[in-house]
Amino acid sequence: MWHEVTGEGDPLVLLHGGFVGASSFFAQVPALVEAGYRVHVPERRGHAHTPDVEGPLSYSEMADDTVAYLEQEVGVPAHLVGWSDGAVVALLVALRRPELVARMVLIGQYYNSSGRVAGGDLVAYLNSPEAVTFLRRAYDPVSPDGPDHFSVVHAKMMHMIATEPEIALDTLAEITAPTLVLQGDRDEVTVEHSLAVVAALPEARLAMLPGTHTLPLERPELVNPLILSFLRGADPALDWNAFTG
Repeated sequence: MWHEVTGEGDPLVLLHGGFVGASSFFAQVPALVEAGYRVHVPERRGHAHTPDVEGPLSYSEMADDTVAYLEQEVGVPAHLVGWSDGAVVALLVALRRPELVARMVLIGQYYNSSGRVAGGDLVAYLNSPEAVTFLRRAYDPVSPDGPDHFSVVHAKMMHMIATEPEIALDTLAEITAPTLVLQGDRDEVTVEHSLAVVAALPEARLAMLPGTHTLPLERPELVNPLILSFLRGADPALDWNAFTG
């Protein structure tokens, strides 16, 4: 599992979305390091610098990989910030191994099919020739499996996205980590679903900002202070210093 580690301080693990890798957090890492965190950005199987593994891809297997990473490379409870597919992985890690998770931020994701925005075009876009060309620009130069393997990873990922996740929200009561659920107002997840996720978690807050599924790239000047405020234990609704400096 290829990873980057930057900075010193309490561990903070960034979990990327589908088809991308550590570079997708370029707008977050410097701010988080400057705030005094040791920032880990692992890349999951079949993504960017990490080789694929024989067999299908699933959120469950990627969560197991992440648990192993936390045990071997972090060793103490860490904050998890998951975006898109990374949010599903973070949630599963918190369900399976709550002692490994301090606080958690989940960005722009549904956790079962009832939460998908009706008529959302992300899946259709990911299947388009335009998207394949775009995604290969990042994959081909760095993948240890070589450019010819992208079609295999793409097929696995599209099958996973079409059939998963299907997490029953009533199981989330077992999660002990304080959690911030964050989404854009034009995201791939419905507001009603995010409200249901927050209601199902024992200690959670919801934040909605103007933006789409790429909210951390669109509005880092809002997203980064909000993440930092929450990880420090402040109430995002009251911590005006996070946004005013």
